[in-house]
Amino acid sequence: MMVRGKLLNFRVLPVVLITLLVLAHGRPALSAGYGPMEPVSIDVSNTAALQRGARNFVNYCMGCHSAEFMRFNRLAEGLQLTEVQVMENLAFTAERPHDTMQIAMRMSDAERWFGQPPPDLSLIARVRGTTWLYNFLRSYYPDESRPTGMNNLNLTGTSMPHVLWELQGEQRPVFETRGVGGVEREVFVGFEQVSPGLLTPEEYDAFVRDIVTFLSFVGEPIQLERQRLGVIVIAFLLVFGLFAWLLQQEIWKDVK
Repeated sequence: MMVRGKLLNFRVLPVVLITLLVLAHGRPALSAGYGPMEPVSIDVSNTAALQRGARNFVNYCMGCHSAEFMRFNRLAEGLQLTEVQVMENLAFTAERPHDTMQIAMRMSDAERWFGQPPPDLSLIARVRGTTWLYNFLRSYYPDESRPTGMNNLNLTGTSMPHVLWELQGEQRPVFETRGVGGVEREVFVGFEQVSPGLLTPEEYDAFVRDIVTFLSFVGEPIQLERQRLGVIVIAFLLVFGLFAWLLQQEIWKDVK
């Protein structure tokens, strides 16, 4: 490989390869605030969670957010439902099973109402990460300075309203002054419930986790098949390597 007429220094190749592997594996969860980042376990093989997540997404998110890379017939396959069931219960803006998950709201209206059009969420779980999504939907708090009356610790100044407020209720962030690196700073220590929602905190966390599970599936519907094939390929390579080693021992056994 030539770079500006000189050979590439092979000492940088390991760094380049490691960088490419990290990028291929996925980027860490991004954060534009200082809210909680509690870990979350997402299992896209849990069909029941996927079905609940699809229901939650369609009823609470799809009024503004599309998932235009997902077709309803592919959704039916992933949720282990029939196309008829999906069209009757999840496809409110589509007419045919092969239609994508589009929304009826015009982007020009959305931009006028929210300041910017709501993003398509087909790849949001791959871009932001499931941990960030889970904590973002749990980190809203009242803020009268915002047009929607709400703000978010993990995305300060977000233009997205808290569409799940009725389920979660209202909470306020609690901060403490602590010494960090020799400097006193306000450190977030948790949320305090101001008014209860229709769900308990545990039920709300499960509700959000189901949405994130669904968005993880939408971002890569073939991930379970990819993982299954990966196990088969690794097993094949191990067996092939064993036979190759045995063959090498047989060929070179008389060579001293």
